[in-house]
Amino acid sequence: MNQKVSALLNDQINKELYSAYLYLDMANFYTTKGLDGFANWYEIQAKEEQDHAMLIYQFLHNNNETVTLEAVAKPDKIYKELMDPLTAALEHEKYVTSLINNIYGEAQADNDFRTVQFLDWFVKEQGEEEKNSTDLITKMELFGGDAKGLYMLNSELAGRVYSAPSLTL
Repeated sequence: MNQKVSALLNDQINKELYSAYLYLDMANFYTTKGLDGFANWYEIQAKEEQDHAMLIYQFLHNNNETVTLEAVAKPDKIYKELMDPLTAALEHEKYVTSLINNIYGEAQADNDFRTVQFLDWFVKEQGEEEKNSTDLITKMELFGGDAKGLYMLNSELAGRVYSAPSLTL
């Protein structure tokens, strides 16, 4: 594996763990607001990001690459309004998409088809993540200003259950 691709994948492990930490911070915000459904949504997002980090970790090991773990940065967002974490999540997912696209491009330029194939799942996943974030913002804009609507949306998000990714390495 090209050392630049390996380094980018190693860095992506850290970015995925940061994402988990960021989503846990968002869950914490919603917990303090009494919105356990929103908190549940972001707690599950945090678990998914941990899974993403572990998939990359395992992929690197499966390809005899060294894994180097770095410190995970503290989330630095301050949330004041209920919409703030939602818009921050979409912004963050777009950033993660750009990171995945960059790794994909590097692997493709090096004819590293194994890594390209591995990253195909992440490209699809990022499309889903951005859509989920956008949909949640739309629902909050439509229903979040009304107490009953917010209650129903919170209840809907409370019903989300965790399922591990189905990517075979």
